[in-house]
Formats: sequence, structure tokens, C-alpha cells
Amino acid sequence: MIQRIQTLFLLGVAILMGMTNAYYIWGEQSVDQETVVTLTSMKLKVIDTAGTISDLSDDTLIREDATWYIGALTIVAALIAIFSALQFKNRLNQMKLGALNALVMASTLGVSYYKIYQYEGLIEGQGVISFGFYLPAGAMILNIIANRFIRKDEKLVKSVDRIR
Repeated sequence: MIQRIQTLFLLGVAILMGMTNAYYIWGEQSVDQETVVTLTSMKLKVIDTAGTISDLSDDTLIREDATWYIGALTIVAALIAIFSALQFKNRLNQMKLGALNALVMASTLGVSYYKIYQYEGLIEGQGVISFGFYLPAGAMILNIIANRFIRKDEKLVKSVDRIR
């Protein structure tokens, strides 16, 4: 049923994966503070701020790369979590969707990490992994907890069937 605890965890997975698109994943600022690099789930931007970080009006876009596939993976993971929550009558199908979702979220983290590693040498500076990188990891934890509760329900139903 929809009011079960695993539905709340799956809804949390969908929310966290959706929030990944709202926050940037990684950022780096050059040593002279004139160049800023930001990686979001949709694009990478290299911006020349000319030393004025507070005034964004005279910024020059140096480079922009599309990373839409990270955003697509987060949206797919959110949709799988919602679809899995709606499959409450078929717990075996829910467990399969949970395993598939874990693979999608792991690939999201893997691709994000690869892109951070790839773009790290664009400018001289110290990069910072942001909140958007940790959201899929939190969603994976919620997905694992939801799968445990789904398995627990399946075992309970099987034990009741044996008694009959």
C-alpha cells in the first residue's frame, strides 16, 4: 500500500535526485580569483570574472560544455523511484526497480566523479565538491533502506501464506 514506510523512503529518493539538478556539483576558483569553474548536472561553465566576483555583470564566459547526461540520469532515477513506489502490489517488481535505481544512481555518482576529475585541470586552483554531489549518495542510502523494508514485507507475506 502507498502508506507504507518504504514509500516515504522512495519519495525521498525522488526528491533528492530532483534536487541534484538544482545545486551545482563542483566548483573551482583560480589562485588569482579571476576565473571560476562550476559543474552542474546540465553544464560546465568557465567564467572570467576579472577579479570582481561580486559584480556578475561584466563576466565573460570562456567555455561551456554540456553535461546533460548527468541531469538525465538524475531524472531517470527520480522517475524510477516514483514508479517503484506505485508498484506496491508487486513487491518483487519493486525490488527489481530498486536494484535498477541503485545502478542508475551509482552511474550518476560515477559520471559526476569522472567529470570532476576530467575538468579539475582547467585552471590552477582548489576545487570544492558541493552539495549536489552528495545528494545522489543520500538517495542511494534511502533506496537501500526502502529495499530492506520491501524485503521485510515480502518475508512477512510469505510467512503468513505458510500458516494458511
